[in-house]
Amino acid sequence: MTAPSNPKGLRKGLTHYGDSEFSLFLRKAFIKGAGYTNDALDRPIIGIVNTGSGFNPCHGNAPQLIEAVRRGVMLAGGIAIDFPTISVHESFAFPTSMYLRNLMAIDTEEMLRAQPMDAVVLIGGCDKTVPAQLMGALSAGVPAIQLVTGSMLTGSSEGQRVGACTDCRRFWAAFRGDDIDAKRIAAVNEQLVASVGTCSVMGTASTMACIAEALGIMLPGGASPPAVTADRIRIAERSGACAVRMAAEGLTPQRILTAQAFENALRVLLAIGGSTNALIHLTAIAGRAGIDVDLDALDRISEQTPVLVDLKPSGEHYMEDFHHAGGMPALLRELRPLLHLDAMTVTGRSLGEEIDVAAPAFAQQVIRPLHDPVYRSGGLAVLRGNLAPAGAIIKRSAASPALMEFEGRAVVFDGLQDLASRIDADDLDVEADDVLILKNIGPIGAPGMPEAGLIPIPKKLARRGVKDMLRISDGRISGTAAGTIVVHVTPEAAVGGPLALVRSGDRIRISLAARSLEMLVDEAELTARKTAFRPAADAGDSRGYRRLFLQSVTQADQGCDFDFLRAAERSGSVPAAD
Repeated sequence: MTAPSNPKGLRKGLTHYGDSEFSLFLRKAFIKGAGYTNDALDRPIIGIVNTGSGFNPCHGNAPQLIEAVRRGVMLAGGIAIDFPTISVHESFAFPTSMYLRNLMAIDTEEMLRAQPMDAVVLIGGCDKTVPAQLMGALSAGVPAIQLVTGSMLTGSSEGQRVGACTDCRRFWAAFRGDDIDAKRIAAVNEQLVASVGTCSVMGTASTMACIAEALGIMLPGGASPPAVTADRIRIAERSGACAVRMAAEGLTPQRILTAQAFENALRVLLAIGGSTNALIHLTAIAGRAGIDVDLDALDRISEQTPVLVDLKPSGEHYMEDFHHAGGMPALLRELRPLLHLDAMTVTGRSLGEEIDVAAPAFAQQVIRPLHDPVYRSGGLAVLRGNLAPAGAIIKRSAASPALMEFEGRAVVFDGLQDLASRIDADDLDVEADDVLILKNIGPIGAPGMPEAGLIPIPKKLARRGVKDMLRISDGRISGTAAGTIVVHVTPEAAVGGPLALVRSGDRIRISLAARSLEMLVDEAELTARKTAFRPAADAGDSRGYRRLFLQSVTQADQGCDFDFLRAAERSGSVPAAD
């Protein structure tokens, strides 16, 4: 019997035994051991990626979501089969979750290829899981729909509403500065995470949820329902039903994740005051489609794209407030003049058509109208100069305006151990008008580009009431962080980028207006330092995944993906030229 040219269901990806019909016979025999009937197995098979883990409280509602997705699949005439992949949690991943993102992407891609499914529902949430899944799904080419676990609820401590993780950092800074005592910080710790789910502010997890909806790879309204709500469960059920339809139509990520979709996502990133991490993730996802992100063009559209969402850390509210205000459909309605409305979505309708059928607008304070924004310009800005020739990023919506045009003396830390050993020393030579610089925390230097760019204010300054300083590194910051922080300095110090040449006492100048980041050292001295530079030897065990990572990871401007996983041919760049 001749095998079908476009196999479906259990016939997809048959194990090689030399006899395809025997392969199918054997596959059916084993899965029937789980109690399936021929009638069930003849239906479209929808995979459900299960990223539940006892080490991942952000995904603590995964069992309920899987049950709801399964119900939606069955109501639409399919059969749902869940399977596990790597689960990555920001606070439980050593040395950093970013180090494991590409491993999760590989795991996701290979499991989508290896197992028979006509479409897949990707359940992710915590920071790096959603980009890992979208990277893998785009490369695998299986019809896919993203479902996020949703944000946690906020808690309360001594009458203050609190939520992870902007408030984590705010209270910890107060503790370091002796503004609150150990008893108070312990009490706050009990309330910062009031339920399962992702961070309750516009951190990386919430940003990636909003971006997934903007890309069209998630159901409209799917980004904002909190994890423990009925709305989240209903979105899960609808995602399962949508996956069955996508399987029938062959609606693959390649048809959805287009250049127009990525430009829409970049507009949304700017308008929500989103995480700087999302720029790396979007660059990596787009790279799988052969699309480059043009940082200079991004900076240009940032001037045209106001911040409309009033959420921490750039504003005052939390994700549950964003949901009650209408969520992404309400935001997209305001952004409509700036979007590509004919971009395809998982519903089979265009983004413009989805905006047309969204619920009507109502009065609220969280999502501002286009004519009355929180900030007139987008949340992110791109800096270049002799310190960052390939670019650096600042989240200006969370920065101190007084430090946006600034010159100060460099206080340099050579790595995480150096930082930990000296930052709180009483004899540290540092003043409030200095610039804190942390080297060797980039993709290769750390490795894995940890979220250590929020260099703590030296304790002796914190005790004097210093709340912010200009901080520069080749690492990342959490999307929940606030302050005047320059990150993603590229090339990184570990590969000989200019950041490696900075010494304590050098003068550093930043100008947001000129989009410049400079070290004021003459060229002859820089040349001499570069000649003397020697990269540090890898202090880790160079085997297995670490060896693969160090050999293959790209710099931040290419998304920190592995070079061999990016599309071989480039098809263009986003944002498009004016």
